[in-house]
Amino acid sequence: MKKALPAAFGLLLTVLGVVWALQGLGYIGGSSMSGKQIWAIIGPVVAAFGISLLYVTFRGPQKR
Repeated sequence: MKKALPAAFGLLLTVLGVVWALQGLGYIGGSSMSGKQIWAIIGPVVAAFGISLLYVTFRGPQKR
C-alpha cells in the first residue's frame, strides 16, 4: 500500500508530461496549449520527474 500512491502519482505525471510535450510540439491539437513552445519544454521536465518518482518507488532496498 505504501507504493500505490507514489506509483500512481508518478504514472500520472509521466502521462501528463508526454501529452503536454506532444501538444507543445503540435502533434495534438484542439487546445490553447497546442503549438506553444513552453509546453514542449515543460512536458518533458514533468515526464522526467514522473519517471524518476517511479524509479525511486520501485527500486530495491538500499544497502548500507
